[in-house]
Amino acid sequence: MEKIINFHIEHLPEGYYLVTSEDIQGLVAQGRTVSEALEIARDVARRLIEARSQRKKPSHLTPIKKRFDLQLIVGG
Repeated sequence: MEKIINFHIEHLPEGYYLVTSEDIQGLVAQGRTVSEALEIARDVARRLIEARSQRKKPSHLTPIKKRFDLQLIVGG
């Protein structure tokens, strides 16, 4: 089941983007672009969620509803 995860994105002085999340403890990802950083963050999130479920720890993440809003980043 898909879940909603809130990510925090920060542009670092070195030019990279750092992604963290208060929803998933230990989630840290970095990329050269926002898209790359988010792709890495999604992979890290999946792995952390899987590891948590293997330890039988309950998930507090919100399941996706039939309808929701999403902000999308588009280059231009």
